Amino acid sequence: MLKNRIHLTFLFIVISIVSVEAQKQLNIVTSAVPFLRISTDARAGGMGDAGIATPADANSMFWNQAKLLFTPSNAAVTASYTPWLRGLGVKDIYLTSLGGYYKLDENQAISASLKYFSLGNVLFTDENGNELNSYRPTELSLDAGYSRKLSSKLGLGIALRYIHSKLASGNYNGQSYKPGSAVAADISLFHDGTGGNPGASGFNWGVSITNLGSKISYSSDANRKDYIPANLGLGIAYVKVFNEDTKATFGLDLNKLLVPTPPQLSGNSTPGDSVAISNYRNKSVISSWFSSFSDAPGGSSEELRELQVNVGAELIYQNQFAVRTGYSYEAPSKGNRKFFTVGAGLLLPTFNVNFSLLIPTGPDAAESVLRRTFRTSVIFNLNGK
Repeated sequence: MLKNRIHLTFLFIVISIVSVEAQKQLNIVTSAVPFLRISTDARAGGMGDAGIATPADANSMFWNQAKLLFTPSNAAVTASYTPWLRGLGVKDIYLTSLGGYYKLDENQAISASLKYFSLGNVLFTDENGNELNSYRPTELSLDAGYSRKLSSKLGLGIALRYIHSKLASGNYNGQSYKPGSAVAADISLFHDGTGGNPGASGFNWGVSITNLGSKISYSSDANRKDYIPANLGLGIAYVKVFNEDTKATFGLDLNKLLVPTPPQLSGNSTPGDSVAISNYRNKSVISSWFSSFSDAPGGSSEELRELQVNVGAELIYQNQFAVRTGYSYEAPSKGNRKFFTVGAGLLLPTFNVNFSLLIPTGPDAAESVLRRTFRTSVIFNLNGK
């Protein structure tokens, strides 16, 4: 029963239907469908999840759609697999992805991708612990993207996304649940300081605004709609070519959720708390994007703590072997996810395979649910470049 309760607890963590009353101390910015922010790319996964401005490959569609115009191949297919939350001892939760792109000409590219998240088997119980039934929650997103060069070094990308979240269905403890769905869009820019020349050094920068879309609901209650994880990402990267055999990339990403910060509550179910929660939930999607830069109860200092920082480095030798490392930082009051990453890759003309491992840090690292997290991704370059 304990394991089943753990599964059920995890389900509601992943649902992330905001329970504002429980966030008085940490005040974590949460959203529904958080799987959209989990990286499936093992290359970026080895670089601390920095991927907005690093050199382009087929997995760029998951970071910055505009980067696809600067890939060395005219077409490619990518796939990935990430077992998730192995630190909980759960073996049936995983995230996988599949995607591909095709360059229509030198200035245009189209892409499509799928993300699928399986939350394993969850046992539902009533308030007395009596078993009701079991369920296998799943979530997925389907994307279609278009990219266009604005100049020899600058590209623009857009993507449309359909999101389906099937976390529960039917009646449980007097509540009726249904699958949730939403639509969203991404818009991104990428500047390639090397001009697409793999033998040149240079600075890259990128901007990626993702998951701009509707709220999502798991019930017929109009007041129980939740925000999806709209995000603003800024990235820079420096590519240094030492010689024809060796080059390195250093990347930095800053990410800010465009989701309202939960209000601070008294915890005594006062009328003021009810009003604050109502205002939080009923804010329009568009206004929530803009207000997310100035709504933290702690002011500008708390807004700065809502930035997630990702840094990473990659060394490629003989254009075939890659080693990577990185670090991801999140403020203690905003979730406290801190971890190092390491990774490696084999880069062949028609086939790339990458691996990465996440290593939590801090005093609670040994108990972190993110420990033992690894990623695997492969890329097939269809024209052999």
